[in-house]
Amino acid sequence: MATEKYARFDAADYLDGLDDMAAYLEIALEDSADDPTAVPRALGVIARSQNMSELARRVGMSRDGLYKALSADGNPTWSTILKVTKALGLRFELHAVA
Repeated sequence: MATEKYARFDAADYLDGLDDMAAYLEIALEDSADDPTAVPRALGVIARSQNMSELARRVGMSRDGLYKALSADGNPTWSTILKVTKALGLRFELHAVA
């Protein structure tokens, strides 16, 4: 009997533009009420879908520092999150829901 091998799923392989990135980040933002690491982890996935070295340069961080900040164990500042989203061509918006 042959054993099947599967490639590890990585959402970064499927983010094909700003609309995909924004939708992925919106889902993470919704999940962040229960999981405060959801947004930084999502930004890490989005960053991996791009040129990480170029993104790090635009953010003003080292490539390794950006990887670490946006990793599952990272703890980026709000300022870093905003710099990364801006460098990706995204921004957070608030809308009244009441």
